Amino acid sequence: MALYFSLILHDMSDLFFLSTGHLRASCMMESMKLLNQSQVSVFILLGLTSSQDIQFLLFALFLVIYVVTVLGNLLIIVTVFNTPNLNTPMYFLLGNLSFVDMTLASFATPKMILNLLKKQKIISFAGCFTQIFLLHLLGGVEMVLLVSMAFDRYVAICKPLHYMTIMNKKVCVLLVVTSWLLGLLHSGLQIPFAVNLPFCSPNVVDSIFCDLPLVTKLACIDTYFVQIVIVANSGIISLSCFIILLISYSLILITVKNHSPTGQSKAHSTLTAHITVVILFFGPCIFIYIWPFSNDSVDKFLAVFYTIITPILNPIIYTLRNKEMKISMRKLWRAFVNSREDT
Repeated sequence: MALYFSLILHDMSDLFFLSTGHLRASCMMESMKLLNQSQVSVFILLGLTSSQDIQFLLFALFLVIYVVTVLGNLLIIVTVFNTPNLNTPMYFLLGNLSFVDMTLASFATPKMILNLLKKQKIISFAGCFTQIFLLHLLGGVEMVLLVSMAFDRYVAICKPLHYMTIMNKKVCVLLVVTSWLLGLLHSGLQIPFAVNLPFCSPNVVDSIFCDLPLVTKLACIDTYFVQIVIVANSGIISLSCFIILLISYSLILITVKNHSPTGQSKAHSTLTAHITVVILFFGPCIFIYIWPFSNDSVDKFLAVFYTIITPILNPIIYTLRNKEMKISMRKLWRAFVNSREDT
């Protein structure tokens, strides 16, 4: 009898370990399936067009624009920080804005230009999310810098007697540091939601570079919550900053009416340049992240606009329309030529 019960217990233990073994095996198979689903190591970018002739034309055009953008913004930075006459809060912020624009033009444009010569435009998983991180970091920094420049113009025009007291060196440095911290916060709040998503096929991004709304759509799960985070973070922040800037410049323009005709003309010229940059920078961002009726062709054009065209606006608007900058650049160039001749 004891032997009989021992045999039964032995059989039950075998069944138990067998069933748990199957359970563990099935769990491992499920986890391997989930792991395989998220094993997307590269993304394929479709680019702007499939026409080879148009791609060669765009290659030449974008290469020229990129070189002019980098050299133009670099010239502004060198001029601002090497000319004593331009040692003012406005030009200090402008020099930092030029650095951000130069970096914004460089985070994806060189690879995009090279991809125009390739049949298959591939970017690694890490490279894709690096582009997303830098895009939102630099975009957030530029937003805050533009708000800071609007504040600087408000104090200069509306409170001229207190300008140097309010906009002292510490305040200017604090505004720049704050812009980078807020840009880092803006980017850091979004990336963790997207980078941890499980990605499987398809891995095709219908754009010239990786952008958050397009990449999150490729995830294997429902990304409704992530899309809400993107709209709440990028869209509403862009729209809020844009409205704040419009209100600020409207108040400044109302105040300018009480100034003398000479001061009014100079203020109008400066404000027109600032407002032009604001509209051309925020317009595409608001359209891409908030506009519900998205169109791939329009989104591609706007992506090109705010990553390639917008960064070149600084050297064009702030140099061709600014006498002080042009005079300072000429003096800097003459000093450089004379130093070369002396050596």
